[in-house]
Parts: sequence; structure tokens; C-alpha cells
Amino acid sequence: MRDSSSGGPLIVGIGGTAQAVSSTEQALDVALDAAAAAAAGARIERFGHRELVALPHFLTVAENSCTQAQRLIAAVREADGIILASPGYHGSISGLVKNAIDYLELTSKDARPYLHGLPVGLIVTAYGWQATGTTLVALRSIVHALRGWPTPFGCTVNTSKSPFKDGVCLDDSVADQLATVGRQVVEFAGHRLHGGALA
Repeated sequence: MRDSSSGGPLIVGIGGTAQAVSSTEQALDVALDAAAAAAAGARIERFGHRELVALPHFLTVAENSCTQAQRLIAAVREADGIILASPGYHGSISGLVKNAIDYLELTSKDARPYLHGLPVGLIVTAYGWQATGTTLVALRSIVHALRGWPTPFGCTVNTSKSPFKDGVCLDDSVADQLATVGRQVVEFAGHRLHGGALA
């Protein structure tokens, strides 16, 4: 998990794969960096490969109070916005990312349950275009089920063209789209914090 301690809204990024270095996590980082660089200067927390792999399979509320889960849920409870990034596996989101999302059930009794009222940016990576669209639709459906607001723009990245290298996005168009996700989450988080329509 990495974080930034500026005074802006807190944006929590969740995503990655079982691999320590993945296009999904690199894409998430580009979006989070854009969020941190936005006019509002978002604070960011990222739960990537290391944190997601450490999460046990979600069982029940009573049986999922491990340290890793507590850190994730504490961040989501404080979040002003979320960015979810998943690879497209067999036409939908990965089990690793879904497992992390399942832990949001621990917030079901909160005053603000799940992702209620939060802007949520979405990123999908896949080796080819077919899985990107279906996975993005799946993520949007999940966010709606969790009472969140998917931002208008969702980014899909075709990784067959190898757009990332050593944490850098080599494709300006992809980088701009990922930055749009980050900026929109910060923008809508600002509206929500100031009594806008998302509250």
C-alpha cells in the first residue's frame, strides 16, 4: 500500500493481479497519480498485488477480521472516492479483485454501508478487446449493487500492445484515459464533500 498525505479528498485504489508487476497495477498507479496531481490534490492509498494476495478468501463477517482486511476496510470507510482496477479474466473480473470487493460486506451495518454515495472510477486491462467491455460492464454492475456511482468514463486497456514498461505508460492515449479516470473521481468526490448531488 502506498499513500500520499496532502490535504485533499482520500481516494482509495484497489486492483492488481497475482503477479508482482502487472499492467493492471501499473494502470491503477497512473490513475492514482493523476488523482494526486489534480487541482484538489487528492490523498491516495493503494491496495495492489501485495495486499490483495494477502487477503484470505472471504467467508463470513465474523470470520474475516484479519489485519489485512481491517486495513482495507478502514481505508474504504474513510474514502471520498474509489478506483477499482481489474484484469479481464474469461470475460469478467478476476477472483483476486472480487475477493477484495467481497470484504466490503464488513461495512454492511455502517452508517455509510458499502460504497454508498461514493464516486468510483473503473479500469479494465485485458490481452485483447473482447474481455475489456464485458469486464467493465461487470464492474459497473457491482458498483451499482454496492450503492456507488461509477464515474462517466471507464478506461479499458488492451495490453497486447504492451502499453506499460517499468511503471511508465508508453501510450499517450492510454495515459490520458487513465488520468481522466483519476481526475473524474477527484472531481466528483469534491462535489460530494461540498454537498453536491453525489452526497
